[in-house]
Amino acid sequence: MEAENFNIVVSGDVCVNLLLWQITNEYINDLSWQHYPHLYDRLIEGEALLLAEFVSLSTGANVISPKIDYNDEHLPEGLLTSVMQLGLFSPASDEKYKNRVYRVKEFLGFKELFPCGPGLFPIEHDDKNADMVVLDDENNGFNNDEKFWPLALKEQDRHPIIIYKMDNPSDSTRLWKHLTQFHMENTIVVINGADLRSEEVNISENLSWERTALDFVWQIKNNPRIAFLSKCSHLIVPLGLEGAIYYRNDGKARSQLYFLTYAFEGDFIKENQGKMYGITSCFVAGLAKSIVSGKLKNISLSKSIDDGIREGIADAQKYFAHGFGKNIVESVFPNPSIFIEGENDFIYKEYIQDIRVPDLGDTSCQSCWYIIKDKSSANLAEIAYDIVKNGEESALKYIPIAQFGKLKTVDRDEFEAYKSIKNLMSEYISSKNVVRPLSIAVFGTPGSGKSFGVTEVASCVAPDLIESLNFNLSQFEKVSDLIISFHKIRDISLKGKIPLVFFDEFDSNFERKLGWLKYFLAPMQDGVFREDNSIHPIGKAIFVFAGGTSSTFEEFCGEDIKDRTEYKEFFKEFQSAKGPDFMSRLRGYVNILGPNQTDEGDQLFIIRRAMLLRSLLERKAPHLINERQQVQIDKGVLRALLKVSMYKHESRSMEAILEMSRLSNAKKWEQSYLPSRDQLKLHVDEDEFFRYLMKDEFFNEKIDQLSRALNYSRIMIYNDRDQIVMKPDEYWKNLSEEQKDSTRDYVRHIPDMLYKVYYDLISMSESEKPKIIGFTEKELNILGKCEYEYRLSEKRNANSSMVSWDELEKDKKDKIIEYIKCWPRIFADANFKIERLKFACYCEAQLKFIDQ
Repeated sequence: MEAENFNIVVSGDVCVNLLLWQITNEYINDLSWQHYPHLYDRLIEGEALLLAEFVSLSTGANVISPKIDYNDEHLPEGLLTSVMQLGLFSPASDEKYKNRVYRVKEFLGFKELFPCGPGLFPIEHDDKNADMVVLDDENNGFNNDEKFWPLALKEQDRHPIIIYKMDNPSDSTRLWKHLTQFHMENTIVVINGADLRSEEVNISENLSWERTALDFVWQIKNNPRIAFLSKCSHLIVPLGLEGAIYYRNDGKARSQLYFLTYAFEGDFIKENQGKMYGITSCFVAGLAKSIVSGKLKNISLSKSIDDGIREGIADAQKYFAHGFGKNIVESVFPNPSIFIEGENDFIYKEYIQDIRVPDLGDTSCQSCWYIIKDKSSANLAEIAYDIVKNGEESALKYIPIAQFGKLKTVDRDEFEAYKSIKNLMSEYISSKNVVRPLSIAVFGTPGSGKSFGVTEVASCVAPDLIESLNFNLSQFEKVSDLIISFHKIRDISLKGKIPLVFFDEFDSNFERKLGWLKYFLAPMQDGVFREDNSIHPIGKAIFVFAGGTSSTFEEFCGEDIKDRTEYKEFFKEFQSAKGPDFMSRLRGYVNILGPNQTDEGDQLFIIRRAMLLRSLLERKAPHLINERQQVQIDKGVLRALLKVSMYKHESRSMEAILEMSRLSNAKKWEQSYLPSRDQLKLHVDEDEFFRYLMKDEFFNEKIDQLSRALNYSRIMIYNDRDQIVMKPDEYWKNLSEEQKDSTRDYVRHIPDMLYKVYYDLISMSESEKPKIIGFTEKELNILGKCEYEYRLSEKRNANSSMVSWDELEKDKKDKIIEYIKCWPRIFADANFKIERLKFACYCEAQLKFIDQ
């Protein structure tokens, strides 16, 4: 069957949109009226009528829908009419574009209907055997009046594919009850994320894809207001123009997140770009296009939906970019090119990533899920190496990256905090009636980049309006020093700028512990400061309180104190220093995560280190980067820089090691160019650093010892022990050189297998005796599979009939696992410690999800 023979019925609530716009023309004539802007208007179909046009353009199918005869002078009775004022806007967020397009500047409302409510209109030439039904439910009467429903819905023996676009999610309508009873298995419900939120469904927006997706999973499972949606076979929630969630329930509920890596929900449409109605309808048309194509090619519905979500996101973005065109009278609306992928498109379906969303259950464990871990087949260490060697664009092309000016981060905790601060700043700057400064706090260890991060966020919000000031309170000797700083802030405010004021080490001692806090209460609350008997208004300003003695917000306010008695003593002192009053005036805070690991739950510190190191190399040693943008660096140097447990002065220490290395004329960062042990000692544990540095050399020295021991253990396990008469060295000598090399290659592969279960090999000195660890049952099973598949790959050419690990007989699996249990002892005898990676995830709920 061809697409033109595929019948689609589109119906629902209908309206027309009255578009108003003005044009200023220049005339030579002296008539007064010609000197004023000219007002133009045009009627364009909306709601189900516009959706029918979209579907017709996208699918090429035979679309059947209501047909309404109307013009500027005649509107059928009851036809709902919305009124919108249009304006010219840049096609993208960059104001430099000259060719602007029309979009909605302001929605003025609906024309009132007398005496009846919104009218419903019958489908012209309705087809009870339609292959697909698309419904646009705007909650204007269609969902409760079945005489206007498509015939294909009423035929109980017919089960067409149904795409049901809901504007006001409710299970009380007659339409929903009918679909639930007769058509739910083949119904795809589409609800915009903004419409869900309007129904008291608390799903975060524009913080991180992980947070939004996990919020949705929790809400669909626990919120009684949308409990009815949890029974949907197919539910799609578009999230702005940047992503969507696909929820399925065929007896087992699961959710898939679709997202752009370089943007988050709401990033595409800026405040200065206008609005467009019909964005969700355009998404639905893209979805319909893929489903029709899949139906004609006998592709499964779920796979067609997967492709359709990508199509819908891409088409909706292009629809917004096109707007109503450069000239409303001459431009075709809607533009057919929206649904045709072109060479110059700014977004392609292939750019849209997807990932399964875990149901972690326990809300306290939600911070354990990172897309970067699930999306990449490599472990975090391998990703970190790739970032430094090949750059972020190559290593992180499938991973969400948040960028604020020059600041980039992939750590969701960090960019969720930065996004919150950015949202606060945007709202504050755009507000007209503010009488007090916006107060936020920033915490982090010295060298973690507290001022840099917030400055870059502010530069994204209003770069031409903000002017920075810095004051270090630990250097202030008296209150009058603070008064002088307030005058400087006020001077900037009086010039029409917004001062971004950093009060460094605000938590330092003055007269007593946290002595400065009480002097900020009035300026933070009332926006004024007192000097003698005079009171001065500060004006609009952003106060940034950067912690000096507290490295986290939790440490500042005592939340990390577990002992009750100790906390009571802390809180008594904190309260007398006006700590709670100060906190009540804060509107947000950020814990800046530097290159050191904050705790065992901080899994991405090695990625932060890699991004910092790559940035330092690009700025300070660009001659080490070749034409393919690959960094020339020794493997041991890279491993030591990324894996050493702590930098004593955070990012400053990493920068110092780079600057102390003799790289001016180097073509590659070799080990010999590193600073001396005494210099390294200033910034890292030099012994640990050199153990990582020399691991390859040490490993190669021990390769034959490890090979002999592992070879003998294998003989012991796979043979009758009574027949074993030779010593390990004798068995090793009897092997051919080819067999020895094969065993050595296998030993060199073991560290890669250990990475799969988040372990590393650490070389120890001869005087140290490494502790022999034991693998868990889960770890043994993963390692056993790795070991078997490695052997399988070696023998595949010789014996192609070998079975997979899952099909392997139990006694053979047991022998492999018994062999792996020998590894810790054999490596310990060679002075290697098998150590759990510091960025391994210990969250049981996450591990359970990975197993699934």
